[in-house]
Amino acid sequence: MPSSSSTRPTAPAPVWPARGRHLGPAAQDVLRLRLQHLKDSRTIDDHMELPETEDARQSVFEARWRVAGSVTVRARLTVEHDSGDGQAWTLVAEAEAPWDPRWPSPVAMFWPQEPDAGWDHEAVTGLRLTDINPLPSDDKAVRRILRDAARDGWCVHVVVHEAMTTDERGRVPLAGMLPPGLRHRVVEHRAAPSQLRVVNWALREFGVEVPRGGAVVLPGTPVPAGYDADDFAVRSVFLDGSEPAELIHAVTRFAALPRPLPDGAEEALTALREDWRLLTLEEELDRERKLVAMYAEALEAMTKSRDLYREAAEQAHAALAAYRESAGAVPETRPQPPASPAASPLQQLTRTFRLKGR
Repeated sequence: MPSSSSTRPTAPAPVWPARGRHLGPAAQDVLRLRLQHLKDSRTIDDHMELPETEDARQSVFEARWRVAGSVTVRARLTVEHDSGDGQAWTLVAEAEAPWDPRWPSPVAMFWPQEPDAGWDHEAVTGLRLTDINPLPSDDKAVRRILRDAARDGWCVHVVVHEAMTTDERGRVPLAGMLPPGLRHRVVEHRAAPSQLRVVNWALREFGVEVPRGGAVVLPGTPVPAGYDADDFAVRSVFLDGSEPAELIHAVTRFAALPRPLPDGAEEALTALREDWRLLTLEEELDRERKLVAMYAEALEAMTKSRDLYREAAEQAHAALAAYRESAGAVPETRPQPPASPAASPLQQLTRTFRLKGR
């Protein structure tokens, strides 16, 4: 099984991350209609769509609501512009208290909950988040899907093996039985009775195994601290329409483990905290007060810097003036012309003869 990573920060307890892919048309229009509908019904307090630049590659939506009466949740969803294979979306929500799985799913605050909605596809494998995903009949395809699922850090992947072919009662998705806060973070894979060997062969490198007629919660990457494959394997899952209590308990325990933030979640969380635009009036006033305080500090620092510069300049001028005064107090000595050399006796005699001849 892959070792857990110590380089990624652990997801904070109040944070709820999710990622998926919208395969239907016009994801932005779907989001606008859903958010406005929930605001009109007072399910959410407010929402907004951030203005886009000309070269923007994604649209950003923000929403705010309350849970448990007074706990505020802020959420930010980014949806990529259509790339031909749908639109990838990333959602990060943060509450004012540790996240309770009984709270409503943040996904339901952005996307409509109709059964045929196009948004509920897992980003990597493209499988459904709210339905059963039977494994393909091709062994290579099974290995590829399960390896991708075992490495995924965004969703909780569960593999269920059918001991025998099920009827309609056994085809009830696990998602609808989970606590609301987990329903859009779990991918359920179903293995047919004959696929047990290929499933366990594909999962062997991750150190996990699906019991015959049972299920296992895959570790993801990085593996969360406290994960043990045996603790998250369920020996028997009765696919008769009854609630699989042991499996639900295993999924809930796994979701509660301290898990490293998946790839891209740290950046999304930073954007939620630092680029948040959907402010209440009190938050606007608080932000303005902080801006005023910041500008006052900057002005004070500039004024202090100016005063220090002025003081240093005055000291420099005073030192220069003192130097000039001390230099002017010393008498200026002019260089003396060199003394004429003494005349030789011959020159004196010649001069005497010249005077007498006159």
